[in-house]
Amino acid sequence: MKEFLQKAKNSSRIISTLSSKKKTNILLQIADTLVKNQDTIIAENQKDMKEGIKENLPSALLDRLKLDKSRITDMAQSIREIASLKEPIGKVLEGWVIPSGQRIEKVTTPIGVIGIIYESRPNVTSDTAALCFKSGNVCVLKGGKEANRSNRAIASLLQQVLENNGLPKEIISLLPDNTREGVAKLIKMDELVDLIIPRGGEALIKFVSKNSTVPVIKHDKGLCHIFIDKSADIQNAVDISINAKCQRPGVCNAMETLLVHEDITKDILPKLKEEFDKQKTQLVGCEKTCNLIDIAKASKEDFYTEYLSNKLSIKVVKDIDEAISHVNEHSSGHSESILTQNYINGERFLNEVDSACVYINSSTRFTDGAQFGFGAEVGISTSKLHSRGPMGINDLTTYKFKIYGNGNIRE
Repeated sequence: MKEFLQKAKNSSRIISTLSSKKKTNILLQIADTLVKNQDTIIAENQKDMKEGIKENLPSALLDRLKLDKSRITDMAQSIREIASLKEPIGKVLEGWVIPSGQRIEKVTTPIGVIGIIYESRPNVTSDTAALCFKSGNVCVLKGGKEANRSNRAIASLLQQVLENNGLPKEIISLLPDNTREGVAKLIKMDELVDLIIPRGGEALIKFVSKNSTVPVIKHDKGLCHIFIDKSADIQNAVDISINAKCQRPGVCNAMETLLVHEDITKDILPKLKEEFDKQKTQLVGCEKTCNLIDIAKASKEDFYTEYLSNKLSIKVVKDIDEAISHVNEHSSGHSESILTQNYINGERFLNEVDSACVYINSSTRFTDGAQFGFGAEVGISTSKLHSRGPMGINDLTTYKFKIYGNGNIRE
């Protein structure tokens, strides 16, 4: 492990000096290579899918795992979009002259070696590799065992492009030890690794956060809420709620809990149930909800659960204060939305809810790097330092101070 990471560290000095033009050209080559070799990738992915079905993986995980020509085309397009983004390295953030006459510039630089731990989705391999490459970083990737063949096929193609351009393959590499013990070693290598980004299940996040000696940016679960205020447009609220839950239930920005103002429950709950029934959504609710529509009673634990499936918790609240209180207590800090025509309530929700992304009159499904204009994302950070929400290339940089002197001596 140490020898492998030392090579990664050494290669970080090479990538940090690459010109923007060369990085862009290589990323475009990577995108083309994925499309040209899509049959190879799909063949390896089908092996992972068969194994996943055999292991009884949940349908949401199988959906994340699956690759086809359309998804590989999307992966390539994502890389092209990353290539087209403005160069994130070498930007002068600030500049000033101090009394001694020295000129100081605060300039963006790469972070260095970034370890990214993720589960299921093999497209993360190409997305995060491209983001790290564009921002001048080395990435050490550790995908889930369920996508092992897919990840290896993708990473191998990326490394071929690097070597064809005279660059060390260690700039983009998979962690050689794919076990839990391998992760445990990686997160202790603070002399060779500069940042760890875990994204996945709650158990993974807790393990990494508790045991890492390398700085960690958490990409925790997405326990997302929507609050339908009493002034909301009923049909609009139903449409948004259906989209937030049902468009793709197994992703982190899907709604898991729906809060409804008690003054409109008789009007909206029957309509919501009718539409969710069409989507075959499993509904559970608080006692007040169950008294109005025929659904199962929610447990206390349900309101702390990220289902990642077509299941939804519903709770009736008396006012916006209770809604905000519930969200701040139960949320994972990911994405929340208020549906309202009341400007004051909308602003209160935006200002008082402590999550990375807070919406008004919108589905939570827009919390996504591509939707935010980042090209792609490393993930959705639920940390507050040093990045929060969708992490794009600018979040994979740090900075240094460049000081220009002229024989200055401090007295």
